[in-house]
Amino acid sequence: MAASILPFEKPVAELIEKVRELRSLAAADPRFEPELAQLEDNTGRLAREIFAGLTPMQKVLLSRHANRPYTLDYIKRLFTDWVELKGDRRFADDCSIVGGLATYHGRSVVVVGHQKGRGAKENVKRNFGMPNPEGYRKAIRLYEMADRFGLPILTFIDTMGAYPGIGAEERGQSEAIGSALAAMARVGVPIVATVIGEGGSGGALALGVANRVLVLEFSCYSVISPEGCAAILWKDGSRADEAAARLKITAPDLLQLGVVDTIVEEPTGGAHQDHDEAAVRLDKALWTTLSSMDGLSPEELVDDRYRRFRGLGSFVG
Repeated sequence: MAASILPFEKPVAELIEKVRELRSLAAADPRFEPELAQLEDNTGRLAREIFAGLTPMQKVLLSRHANRPYTLDYIKRLFTDWVELKGDRRFADDCSIVGGLATYHGRSVVVVGHQKGRGAKENVKRNFGMPNPEGYRKAIRLYEMADRFGLPILTFIDTMGAYPGIGAEERGQSEAIGSALAAMARVGVPIVATVIGEGGSGGALALGVANRVLVLEFSCYSVISPEGCAAILWKDGSRADEAAARLKITAPDLLQLGVVDTIVEEPTGGAHQDHDEAAVRLDKALWTTLSSMDGLSPEELVDDRYRRFRGLGSFVG
């Protein structure tokens, strides 16, 4: 765990670890409760002070944190009756996108999300969360199934981008992404997308053509990574910090620009510090957002989605 602590979060992470230790003691001996309450208050205050001053690039690093909850972590906490569906019925199953049927607050839904791995073996299996064309074709299969049976679609975005390998290009990477965008645009069911980590380029947008888009507090959403942007614009990857600031990819910027609709506050120290609490907070925002579209007809949902994306980039002086 220590190796996964980012330099700027170290003071907060150390306090959070002390809180956990004291909480276990307080569970056995109530005399520790006052000390625990004081330590939790100090930890929260320090976290707010430190995290309020984070640079855009530091927030990008948080969005990539190795301990951050991934799609399957949220599925385990938010849904019941989860049944994963695999394969694109053309070539293979891509493990960097997971999807299937589940029950959410008593409603049947279709869930699709990017999935990264923890550890070398799982990262190879999940291709570091970078989908191949068959991953997007699996997503299309699920979008169309949801439309056919009238099931809401909930997506979870967390990828640095689509896999740029030769094999992926040979099998139609750009066509698969474009078809996923089109499939999402035309389905007559409510779609809620949540950026839970790093949302990069078209590889992320293939899961993002939604009626409403949520973003976790320390997630980011961009057309290109800061490192890639710096390398293209200035031929200097060391200027990634500057690129991150100019790209306007953090949650507050995304909300101000209308790219996302809601920011979901993360637990003290970030979602990676408390997966359960992160899921509780996301659950509240997700259910409220999904319920707000009850009563809209399929035609109204498609029109709502169309108007939302047509409005991006429009400003009145």
